Amino acid sequence: MKITEVRVIPVIQFVYVKIVTDEGIYGIGEASLSGRNLAVVEALEHLKPLLLGQDPSRIEFIWQDIFRGTFWRGGPVMQSALAGVDIALWDLNGKALAVPTYKLLGGAARDKVLLYRHCGGKSPEQLADTGMAMLEDGWKVLRISPIIPEVNFNARIGISNGINHFTALREAIGEVPEIIFEVHTRLSPMQAVELCNAIEPLSPMYVEDPIRSENPGSFATLRSHTNVAIGTGEQLTHKWAFRELIEQELIDYLRVDICHSGGITEGKKIAVMGEVHYQELATHYTASPVSTAAMLHLNLSVPNCAVQEHNPPHGIIDEIVSYDWYIEDGYMFSGGSPGLGIDIDESLAADNPHIPAEPPHLRREDGSVQDW
Repeated sequence: MKITEVRVIPVIQFVYVKIVTDEGIYGIGEASLSGRNLAVVEALEHLKPLLLGQDPSRIEFIWQDIFRGTFWRGGPVMQSALAGVDIALWDLNGKALAVPTYKLLGGAARDKVLLYRHCGGKSPEQLADTGMAMLEDGWKVLRISPIIPEVNFNARIGISNGINHFTALREAIGEVPEIIFEVHTRLSPMQAVELCNAIEPLSPMYVEDPIRSENPGSFATLRSHTNVAIGTGEQLTHKWAFRELIEQELIDYLRVDICHSGGITEGKKIAVMGEVHYQELATHYTASPVSTAAMLHLNLSVPNCAVQEHNPPHGIIDEIVSYDWYIEDGYMFSGGSPGLGIDIDESLAADNPHIPAEPPHLRREDGSVQDW
C-alpha cells in the first residue's frame, strides 16, 4: 500500500488533511492552528512531495522524516502540519486493519474519558447559575476563565474578579465537583502566585496556564510559592519543550494539544514521559470533531489521562465531519468504528471555505501589548 494523494482541506476555522492510498483506503487528520491556518496550509503543500509513494504504515518513520529530515524543525506551524499528517495516518491504518485506532496504541486503558466543559458568566451570580445548570446536565468538571478584560487588561482587577467568581461558583456547587481555573497566560509569576494562593482554599483541580509556557524557570518560581496543582502545555509543540517541566516536576497536568505538537505519535510519547513523574494528561481542545476523536483514542490508550477538554456545539462542522464518538453523563466514548471513526464530506467542505480570522490582540491600560 502506497500514499498516492494528500489533500489539504481548509474549512471555516479548521484545516483537515486527507491521505489517500493506491488501495482506496484513506485517513483524515487535523492540522488546525487558530489564527495561523493559512500558514499551516502552505506548510502542508510543502510536505506533499515527501509523502507521495510512502508506505502509510510506517508512521514513526514518516514522523521522524518530516521532523528530523530537515535542518529546521519544530515550531507551531510545522508541528501542526505534521500533526495533520500523523493523525490521518493513524486513522488510515486503523481502517486498513479494521480496528479502532486506540487498539493500535496498545488497547483501551479505560472504558471512557472524563470531559470538562467551559462555564461562563459575566458576574459571579451568573457563573454560579450556569455551573449549577451544567452539573444538572451531567457535566462533572467545569472550567472557568473569569479574568478576561472588558476593554483593557488590568491584572489587579482580573485577580479580584477571578477570586470572586471562583468563590461564588464553589459555594453554589459544593466541594465535590472539580473546577479548573483558566488564566490563559495573562499573569506574571508573582501575580500568578497571588491568585493561586488566594484560591487554594477553594480546591481548584488545577490552575491552567497561570503564566506563559516557554520558560520552565518561571514555573519553578511559581511552584516554590504555591501549593495548588498547575497545568500547562497547549503552547508547547514537542516533547523536548515539555521535558524540563516534566522532569523537574514543575507542573501536574500536561495540557497537550496533539494538533499542535505533532499528532498522536508525539502525544503518546509525552504521556509516557509524564507517567514516570505521576503527571496526567488534560488534553487541550481544538474545537473540531476530528481533533476530538484523535484525542479520545490517545486518552483511551494511556494510563495517565485525567480529563479531556470539550465545548460543543460544532455547528456546520458537525455536518461536514461525521464521527462515531458520543457523550454520556460527562464522559466520552468511542463508537468502535475502524480508525478514528471519522469521515469528511468534501463537497460540503468546499461550500464552507476557510474564513480569515485573527485572535484577539489585548492591550493594557497604557496601550502596551498584553498576552492573549
